Amino acid sequence: MEHEDYMRKALALAECGMGHVSPNPMVGAVIVRDGEIIASGYHKRYGDLHAERSAFAECDAKGIDCTGADMYVTLEPCCHHGKQPPCTEAVIEHGIRRVFVGSSDPNPLVAGKGTAILRDHGIEVTEGVLKDECDRLNEIFFKFITTGLPFVTLKYAMTLDGKIACYTGKSQWITGETARDHVHRERLHHAAIMVGVGTVLADDPMLTCRIENGRDPLRIICDTHLRTPLDSNIVRTSDKVPTLIVCGDADSVRIGEYEKCGCKVLSMPDKNGSTDLAALMAYLGKEKIDSVLIEGGGTLGWSALESGIVDKVMAYVAPKIFGGSTAKTPVGGQGVAVPDDAFMLENRRITELDGDILIEGRVKKCSRD
Repeated sequence: MEHEDYMRKALALAECGMGHVSPNPMVGAVIVRDGEIIASGYHKRYGDLHAERSAFAECDAKGIDCTGADMYVTLEPCCHHGKQPPCTEAVIEHGIRRVFVGSSDPNPLVAGKGTAILRDHGIEVTEGVLKDECDRLNEIFFKFITTGLPFVTLKYAMTLDGKIACYTGKSQWITGETARDHVHRERLHHAAIMVGVGTVLADDPMLTCRIENGRDPLRIICDTHLRTPLDSNIVRTSDKVPTLIVCGDADSVRIGEYEKCGCKVLSMPDKNGSTDLAALMAYLGKEKIDSVLIEGGGTLGWSALESGIVDKVMAYVAPKIFGGSTAKTPVGGQGVAVPDDAFMLENRRITELDGDILIEGRVKKCSRD
């Protein structure tokens, strides 16, 4: 096997921690000797063993001496004390000869110090193995650890003619089961899911993650005037699934009605009559919410793009045509005035999902004065 093949094994392991390690990164590690993987591990849950120590625990349990072996790890080993001791110490103590690293860790507590410590102890370190794939795995962590702000993904499903519903408002279902399963994986991946009150009123969604052994994200409803029905699915289940309703100035009695049901209500100044999304992201960052998946309609989609909070767009395109001049589109609002002002996507990827197509890319950040 080649170095990239071992790193792919580590990447596959790392993804097993999705939804359970936030706000930590997903990390996988494999230990190799004479072309054979002798142990492996990954970061299973926030506060648990890191990937390297998980792999060493397997060695210790099996009585395997890994002295002189190679280690492949998707992220630079940590070198500081947190909920777990430094992984660099474990690598040195277990006599690893060579370490192959996917991503450098942008955490200021690490940021090159981990690999430097290994080299200072005579361990050969090779960096950048499958770097793009390893970086993509932890794009959420990279933004959060360097800015303190959530990584924001704007997601929507639309037809070939750009509709998210028929002219009647009916929208179930635009994409097929494979694409919808993929969406639930993204809900698992993100710490929070956000919609506007219009989506709640139109669809009465649950906004949960329907993956076995998955974790439901925090549900955030942007509802300036507190129009979310008390008998909606979201409010009725807010004692079981964490729910945050963001409003403007509101009557304390009305707020209390939601809080009695289990919702948390955040009252904050609005911006032009709508939720101040930049201020909301700052609040969520302080609450250790590292990522937000926006699944709202066109109004929220435009507001998110216009406010500059969107990092990534995921557009699921179904091979269908709805038509209808009044049928809703994924991004509404005023829109841009000229083509040159369009929001552009870079680092694009296209994935086929059993007939549907997923187009995703990072929003190119630029001044929009």
